[in-house]
Amino acid sequence: MSEESTILLDKKTIEMLKQAKEHPRQTYNELLEKMAKIFIKMKERNQYDEFLHKIQQSKMRELWDNKADEVWDNA
Repeated sequence: MSEESTILLDKKTIEMLKQAKEHPRQTYNELLEKMAKIFIKMKERNQYDEFLHKIQQSKMRELWDNKADEVWDNA
């Protein structure tokens, strides 16, 4: 039994896939698999970046929201 499927794509999407190929003999399956792996890694990294940002927010507020700095704003 085959582990393949058929999907419908807009012609515009097919043209973009053609332009994205790294070499002429690269299959759409190879290309889409590579693109999906890159996308998943980017999502994971973005979640990590958001996590770090949330952790840093309270410390940054502590550093920035203080009376000593407000004196310089009015100098």
